[in-house]
Amino acid sequence: MNINDAIKGRRSVRGFLSDPVSKEIIEKIIEDSSWAPSGSNIQPWKVYAVSGLYRDRLCDEVTSGLEKNPNDETPQYQYYPVKWREPYLTRRRETGWGLYSTLGISKGERDKAFKQQLKNYDLFGAPVGLFFTMDNDLELGSWLDCGMFIQNIMISSRGFGLETCPQAAWVYHHELVRKVLPIPESEILICGLAIGYEDKNEVANTFRPGRQKVNEFTRFLGF
Repeated sequence: MNINDAIKGRRSVRGFLSDPVSKEIIEKIIEDSSWAPSGSNIQPWKVYAVSGLYRDRLCDEVTSGLEKNPNDETPQYQYYPVKWREPYLTRRRETGWGLYSTLGISKGERDKAFKQQLKNYDLFGAPVGLFFTMDNDLELGSWLDCGMFIQNIMISSRGFGLETCPQAAWVYHHELVRKVLPIPESEILICGLAIGYEDKNEVANTFRPGRQKVNEFTRFLGF
């Protein structure tokens, strides 16, 4: 796949086939992606890859926990702004309601919205989940390094005919995740990632949010 097509065609897929993905493919994707840059080459990322019964156990643990206590959130870090402002608030709303309207979920239909949110914790049906952590005493630069590594994972996956969905949702329930994954307290959960073959019949996959034009966020100086 042409690298530009791989980047531009990447999107958050929210419906996967149950077709298995081999350990060899996942290992190759992670190996290739580990060539991401990192400050002083410290390579701060850590990966927990789950599949099969282990994957099912994790998904069941978190889903059942949220069904009992849907508002129980214990994030280790604040992913989103504490106080939303423009233009970010409008972009967030457009994305959220764009997805829900594609799925036929209207404003106020909380039960339907909650059921859709729970699909996060089944990895949207994907057979493999990757969970990224790093040591919790590292600084902001290492977050940037991990972000580049995770982007590599998503792009590399497309070269194998796979799609992905990066998921911050798991961060808000890291204590439930830790009941299954052997993540020590010295590590912080950055995010999860669903990976598998796209279900092209899934309606959610027809939605794709737009992007700002280059001249809206770039200043060209000296050109």
